[in-house]
Amino acid sequence: MLFDLSGKTALVTGTSGGLGQAMAIGLAEAGASIVAVSASNSDETVATVRAFGGRIEQISADLSNADNLEGLFAEALSKFGEVDILVNNAGTIRRAPAAEHSRQDWNDVIDLNLNSVFFLCQLAGRHMIERGSGKIINIASMLSFQGGINVPGYTASKHAVAGITKALANEWAGKGVQVNAIAPGYITTRNTAPIIADEKRYQSILDRIPAGRWGNPEDLKGPVVFLASPASDYLNGHVLCVDGGWMAR
Repeated sequence: MLFDLSGKTALVTGTSGGLGQAMAIGLAEAGASIVAVSASNSDETVATVRAFGGRIEQISADLSNADNLEGLFAEALSKFGEVDILVNNAGTIRRAPAAEHSRQDWNDVIDLNLNSVFFLCQLAGRHMIERGSGKIINIASMLSFQGGINVPGYTASKHAVAGITKALANEWAGKGVQVNAIAPGYITTRNTAPIIADEKRYQSILDRIPAGRWGNPEDLKGPVVFLASPASDYLNGHVLCVDGGWMAR
């Protein structure tokens, strides 16, 4: 029963595919009702969840515009009456050498990867503090710890996500709200497609992963259910690396 999410509602962002889709499905498999949020449609995610009898509704929203977030959260509450779990997964990446990284690319990444995360945490946090319980799970990255190459805006945003996670945990742990993060390693998604296409770089990354493989989006199902469930009630401000051992190498 520690991992049973029956009767809970999870708001998950970035659910059109990849990690967000897999985590939304994993939470639904554990019994949670899902509010799936994406800038594009999440029809495939919705169909998958409904096929096994899960409850899911979707909202289309531009999360990079902070003015949209209050209305989005109110709409999410209207779907199932509560938001017990928030998974801040939506994100973007712009690849260019730091000396050539445009202001527009920087702002686009920070608006979605950082600003939307904080303001959705704030909206959910107020709601959860009032109720005395809740789970917030932010999606960090290996680049919450490392510098990366040609992704300065992304690296800055993911360092900040780890910091926000810890800051909010300090304030809210005593109020019944657990704030933690997952830092995925190298996972096969649209965001990593340019790296996968570079055979030499792909192999150099693979050679460093003790597990001997890149991750799949489904590898995030267990960790997100754990952090959303009563099993993690005494875990606060933690950044959980799901990386095949990358950080241990």
